[in-house]
Amino acid sequence: MATLEIRDLHVSVADGSDGTKEILRGVDLTVKAGETHALMGPNGSGKSTLAYAVAGHPKYQVTSGSVSLDGEDVLAMSVDERARAGLFLAMQYPVEVPGVSVSNFLRTAVTAVRGEAPKLREFAKEMKKAMDELSIDPAFAQRSLNEGFSGGEKKRHEILQLEMLKPKIAVLDETDSGLDVDALKVVSEGVNRFSATPGTGVLLITHYTRILRYVKPDFVHVFAAGRVVAEGGPELADQLENEGYEKYVKAEAAL
Repeated sequence: MATLEIRDLHVSVADGSDGTKEILRGVDLTVKAGETHALMGPNGSGKSTLAYAVAGHPKYQVTSGSVSLDGEDVLAMSVDERARAGLFLAMQYPVEVPGVSVSNFLRTAVTAVRGEAPKLREFAKEMKKAMDELSIDPAFAQRSLNEGFSGGEKKRHEILQLEMLKPKIAVLDETDSGLDVDALKVVSEGVNRFSATPGTGVLLITHYTRILRYVKPDFVHVFAAGRVVAEGGPELADQLENEGYEKYVKAEAAL
């Protein structure tokens, strides 16, 4: 049973003056297979920093704490080792990769994660099915990854990667950002298909509640000033919709 466990995680970044600034101030969070967690908080609270630190982005320096996946030390792994171990990050701002087609990128990624290259015919069939479910034009398979894609198209392709790579734990960083209603529904359906897969867990990072109308979380965590400050069930998201984050931000500022 897959388990991502984050304990007392502290992360800093360079502040531009030869020093560092602490962004995460002791994060505790556990995501198990079969669970969908929503991490909610205002802009600038450190939500994306958590996602990138777990994924291994070199910009973020872990100063203390631990991250483990099924008991294995994630922080000791390289970025590609984390992916092979079963971690996946859907980025808030997917990057363009000119000259690398969607099809070639996906087949290379699938080969790296599975440890062997899938047979071309089987891979093409699998990719077409996943693209159809996400309402992605098959012609996009031959286009350069994310180059000239709209925001919604980029996010659909992030979920396409998720469905093809089949990780244990998916960290989805503001997957709903910039989506219109139709794209939001399609992307949410993709997340729900993944979360219904046995042995998988989801950490959905957002500051809006609108995606939670389609992706129902089991647990909701409020993030403010670099740490989890409140936890609850789906009803906590409804409370945040009505009241916002102000009281949590003020409480942290008063400490």
